[in-house]
Amino acid sequence: MEFISSHGTKTIGLPFSDAVRAGNLLHLSGQLGNLPGRLELVPGGMGPETRQMMENIARVLDSAGLSFNDVFKCTVMLADMSRWAEFNEIYVSYFDSDRLPARSAFGVSALALGAAVEMECCAWMGT
Repeated sequence: MEFISSHGTKTIGLPFSDAVRAGNLLHLSGQLGNLPGRLELVPGGMGPETRQMMENIARVLDSAGLSFNDVFKCTVMLADMSRWAEFNEIYVSYFDSDRLPARSAFGVSALALGAAVEMECCAWMGT
């Protein structure tokens, strides 16, 4: 196994790795719409947080030499399920329309930092 942590995660002392490689699978920790290396959400709520969250995930994928084309499963947590369509509009723009990952979405009572959305992913690293 390989444990992957960015400088930003280490700097703010988060108690988890950004991702863990186990064989050919990369398991990404849940990401929020926070500014990289800071415990501060981008302002503006669901839309801006979703975009920043997706960019944060892209950075973790890139650090492992991967992209959204390698993602096969996502789990989404929404603080307000009535915002699901707004989330989906941004989410789908990061994937090819014929390569959408399997996905689950859950409504939750609260997320870290008071976030509107959090998502974790699994990606295939191939051989």
